[in-house]
Amino acid sequence: MSSDAESTLKFHTIGEIDEIYARVKKTFQSGVTRPLEYRRRQLLQLARMVQDNHLAIEEAILADLNRPRLETTVSEVSQIVNSALNAVANLEEWAAPQRRDTKEAWRSGWGATLYKEPKGLVLIIAPWNYPVVLTLNPLIGAIAAGCTAVLKPSELVPNLTQLLVNLTSQYLDPSAYVVVKGGVPETTHALDLRWDHIFYTGNTRVGRIVASAAGRHLTPVTLELGGKSPVVIADDCDLDIAARRVLFGKTQNAGQLCVAPDYVLVPRAKVDAFVERLKKAHDEFWPEGDHPLTGKNPISNIINPRHHARLVDLLNRTKGKIVLGGEVHKDKSISPTVLTDVPEDDVLMDEEIFAPYLPIVAVDDVDHAIRIINSKPIPLVIYVFTNQEQLKDRFLQQTRSGQLVLNDTVMQLVVHEMPFGGQGESGYGAWFGKTTFDVFTHSRGVLSVPIAQEPFLQMRYRPYTQDKYELACAPGKVKIPDA
Repeated sequence: MSSDAESTLKFHTIGEIDEIYARVKKTFQSGVTRPLEYRRRQLLQLARMVQDNHLAIEEAILADLNRPRLETTVSEVSQIVNSALNAVANLEEWAAPQRRDTKEAWRSGWGATLYKEPKGLVLIIAPWNYPVVLTLNPLIGAIAAGCTAVLKPSELVPNLTQLLVNLTSQYLDPSAYVVVKGGVPETTHALDLRWDHIFYTGNTRVGRIVASAAGRHLTPVTLELGGKSPVVIADDCDLDIAARRVLFGKTQNAGQLCVAPDYVLVPRAKVDAFVERLKKAHDEFWPEGDHPLTGKNPISNIINPRHHARLVDLLNRTKGKIVLGGEVHKDKSISPTVLTDVPEDDVLMDEEIFAPYLPIVAVDDVDHAIRIINSKPIPLVIYVFTNQEQLKDRFLQQTRSGQLVLNDTVMQLVVHEMPFGGQGESGYGAWFGKTTFDVFTHSRGVLSVPIAQEPFLQMRYRPYTQDKYELACAPGKVKIPDA
């Protein structure tokens, strides 16, 4: 982000952040957010907020990221409207108390029940790459759960952040949901406050800072990070479809997506054929007369000159061979770039690339591909292009990842019925759909032990006797089944 862009966003002061925190905390303590009717009304307002301001959101993201309108509509606007309406449709079911069946007859009448209670005041820290969906989707879960929330979008998307400030105060309850504007000092101060849950999406380095800050207050935290998500091309896959779907995933937001394909593991004998299919797909995406950098629908910008310079440096230092792309447009954007002959220890294989670079690593066989994947931190997702059920099972048994997706890329993001999240350095905790409601909910167990059972419960009281001891030992003497 340029200094001009920075100057357009006036940050909240530390005092203002403290005042917002106190106000939103007081709102939660008042109980106003607990009734389902209040939650339903706020969720519908959030859906209206996004729907009514569809074009304004597109314009803000176009100004901040130069992202094509269609990508913003599909990945951000439509996602949020449907996510909010899904929460409204299922709110009563999600929030309903759950009676727990008890096995033994002597405690079956205790009415064991889980009540879904809001955790309280939550902090949502969102990144710049998908600033609407990664700010508002967690908020949908928080609202549905009955929490209040402070939202901290990235300062690197000033137009979108200011728009969210304006819209949330207009459409949502300003005493319960507030957007804070700030950079590192303001976020650091916010992390020093005591929250009931922190939800962070971003990189691993900052994730460690967030986790450490949360630990000081024993605050539960959800970390949605990223990592090097590999693609595996199997011998039996359709190379045309695989190339098109891999290139699609890689070029969304110029590769600045936590689940973007990071590198591709291809059988040595198929590398040349796969490259040709990638070139074919590229020409289909940008036909003659169009161009990914200067055409009518150019690829998104790299977020700022500093990141752009880092990526240019990677391109200069890699030992790989550029077989497609490699063009640089000022300090703004970089064309989709495919590289072959990339060694396993290449600079492009060190950490998440977060750019439209697609390194291809030739492998001897599936065992070789699995060894490469397992030599790195656990990725957010592994993509495998194959129709072999046996091969799917091998990746399930022999690798670890947040998710495993067959024969496509990034499409797991539209399956809200399935929890989404990482492991280890790709994050912890999961969300999406009902799981996001669960993130911000405490399941409070409630029992009611009948007074009439007092005679039966006499054996637990002192004085302890041999008869009481033998009764206490009985449950531990059940027959253990043979293996």
